[in-house]
Amino acid sequence: MIPVARPEIGEGEIQAVAEVLQSGQLVQGARVREFEARVAAYLGTKHAVAVSSGTAALHLALLGLGIGPGDEVVVPDFTFPACANAVELTGATPVLIDIDLATFNLDLDGIRPALTPRTKALMPVHMFGQPADMEPVLAIAREKGLLVVEDAACALGSEYRGRRCGGLSDVGCISFHPRKVVTTGEGGMLATNDLALAEKLRVLRNHGQVMSEGRIRFEQAGFNYRMTEFQGALGVVQMDRLESFIERRIALASLYDQALEGVHGLRRPRSPEGMRCSWQSYVVLVAPGVDRDALRERLRVAGIETTIGTYSVSAQPHYAGRCRPLPRSGEAYARGLSLPLHTRMTDADVAAVANALRAALGA
Repeated sequence: MIPVARPEIGEGEIQAVAEVLQSGQLVQGARVREFEARVAAYLGTKHAVAVSSGTAALHLALLGLGIGPGDEVVVPDFTFPACANAVELTGATPVLIDIDLATFNLDLDGIRPALTPRTKALMPVHMFGQPADMEPVLAIAREKGLLVVEDAACALGSEYRGRRCGGLSDVGCISFHPRKVVTTGEGGMLATNDLALAEKLRVLRNHGQVMSEGRIRFEQAGFNYRMTEFQGALGVVQMDRLESFIERRIALASLYDQALEGVHGLRRPRSPEGMRCSWQSYVVLVAPGVDRDALRERLRVAGIETTIGTYSVSAQPHYAGRCRPLPRSGEAYARGLSLPLHTRMTDADVAAVANALRAALGA
């Protein structure tokens, strides 16, 4: 079976984690701080704050920016539900908008109609590592006095017009889940240039705790969103390998482009000019009339693991009926197919997936 994803863990990562386990210092410490410094330097931001997951990063970003009951946050509908969930968990309301099927990112034309006097922030998502078109998003935010929370969960290493995703807004949020380009098992990071915000996030992730006059005090209700020390050690080694990971992913995506050119019944993803995609996933769109789920089963029988692209949030039970139909998001949810893509794949694996997909489509 060719898996849809597989983390790249080598002897360096294993040794780094073993050293931490042997040290007895397991909760966030020097290795987490080193990981934070490495990510901040890579993104070009002044601060990075490590947390327990990408979802925790989104939640703290919103809370740190003061978003709460009565506020609204504009969120693309085609994304992992954590985006909308994080908004809800602050007491605010996610306002879902449609996407551009060519990139799977938010539809820029859908932003302004979604704004109300209660809108507090925009949450663009760099879906599957494809950079969202940030200049128009940031321009609207400046014009309307809105905050921007950048979901770069899948986009560490992606670049928008020469700048790295995750460092383009008020605060960027990254995930280190095993399907991401860099992994710490679970884990997340917030990136910002705002010192006051970074300090607030550090307090919120650690139970609202501050050190004052040599004593610990709890000045607000916070969370246990800390990253473990062995995750930090794993992340430091992974950062050493990040560019090689991305180069291989770009090469694999190019091989898929060539192998699937002209295949009837699907549309390949594309990366817009002036962008670098880290290719967290390679998601094709099957043609209308093709049963995507039946196609997945045929591929499974052929030894190819696949998954859907991601979810239409408005189609999930918790969010059903909250907005008008969002047809392009619905299409992507019904027709998106994520093919295997990870750095342990060989060129022959890509050819095998492409051949199996051609056969399954009867192409």
